[in-house]
Amino acid sequence: MDRSILIKNPLLCCRMDIDVHSNDVLNTFSGGHIYIEDNKIISAGPEEFSGAADRIIDASRMVALPGFVNTHHHFYQTLTRNIFATQKSELFDWLITNYEIWRGISGEAIYISAKLAIAELLKSGCTTTSDHLYLFPNKAEPTLIDREIKAARELGIRFQPTRGSMSRGKSDGGLPPDDVIQTEAQIVEDTYRLINEYHDDSFGAMTRISLAPCSPFSVTPELMKETARIARENKLQIHTHLAETADEVNFCLEKFKMRPFEFMRSLDWIGSNAWFAHSIYLNDDEIRQGGDAGIGVAHCPSSNMRLGSGIARIREMLDAGIKVGIGVDGSASNDSSNMLMEMRNALLLSRLRGPEYWLGTEEVLWMATVGGAKALGRDDIGQIAPGKCADLTLISMDRLEYSGAQHDPAAAILFCVAMSPVDWVIVNGKIIVEDGRIKDLDEPALIRKQQQISDELVARAETETGEKLRR
Repeated sequence: MDRSILIKNPLLCCRMDIDVHSNDVLNTFSGGHIYIEDNKIISAGPEEFSGAADRIIDASRMVALPGFVNTHHHFYQTLTRNIFATQKSELFDWLITNYEIWRGISGEAIYISAKLAIAELLKSGCTTTSDHLYLFPNKAEPTLIDREIKAARELGIRFQPTRGSMSRGKSDGGLPPDDVIQTEAQIVEDTYRLINEYHDDSFGAMTRISLAPCSPFSVTPELMKETARIARENKLQIHTHLAETADEVNFCLEKFKMRPFEFMRSLDWIGSNAWFAHSIYLNDDEIRQGGDAGIGVAHCPSSNMRLGSGIARIREMLDAGIKVGIGVDGSASNDSSNMLMEMRNALLLSRLRGPEYWLGTEEVLWMATVGGAKALGRDDIGQIAPGKCADLTLISMDRLEYSGAQHDPAAAILFCVAMSPVDWVIVNGKIIVEDGRIKDLDEPALIRKQQQISDELVARAETETGEKLRR
């Protein structure tokens, strides 16, 4: 392993300001250096570096960025991309169909799908990811999150898994089948086990546990409250889906006589340790309250388009002080784990609103780095600055797709569509992606195994339900 790395003479380095409203959000320099020792950035600036390093990377044709932070995903859904029967489904129908496939998921399926999702993320410049695993089929081993952690550690990504949960099945008025939920006692017991075994709250931690009941229509209010209490007791972040669809708003109004945000407040969930996925249907007052409380939001534009859910009011959220990050969401509603694509879609989807609500390059890059770090409750990642963790992405401008776009290299990364992986990814001071390839990963074997498991899951579901899931 290289103990020290010198990134020399970058075409452009975006250090990123902590404040999205800064006059110079990107905080750039050209030339100069970024010097890394062990797992930290020691120095970065436009001046030349006179010392030695174990590894030198010539970045004279590259843009250097903080590693991207993915704030919402469901790794296992890489097994169910592009299901024929859900290609025109909205969220609730999409869920009902997919649950019948997901019922057959095993520990091996979780491990392989996590490894594949993480590989996709790394090759699109992501260095830190969360994952929302709330599905625990009765036939599978109960330690599924351990399988994800194993995959993350093998590939070297910084990981913030969320202990998801579902306790309300069909027989109790929920959406999921009864055989993919758990009792609340099981959920609480495993939550404490994961905290004790894996949670690391130290600076630069590679594994941190967060808690994440799935949604208001799949868990009880009592479990939501207990989750918030456990999180406060252990100083953890909490996460769930919130105000994703109009159907969810109607469900909460009918069931609880409250809008989703108000319902979350009644359960002690509106606080600075909470970040929410989607949050499309927040009104002006709720956005203001969310900003005052310091909540985070994972913006998932591709999934929101794929399911026809709507357009989140990101400009208003940023202006209100909400910590907005980017999330690729599950690959059954995206159908990818590509952070670069997600960032581009965040930029372009905002343009379907009035010009006063458009996002610029600066805001989107901030959301993908600093904003995501803040949403996950971290202050040790998201910037290229002395003392921060050495998580970086390097992207060469010498590509067909960037040719003619280098009048603004940082913006080229968003406006133009990359046709190949990023060039270098460094996580915690270790080179994970070199020249677009993940070191020590047999991609063809992983792809074959993933497709085999996917085929078996879909075939089983077709046999059991009689529904045509493939064309």
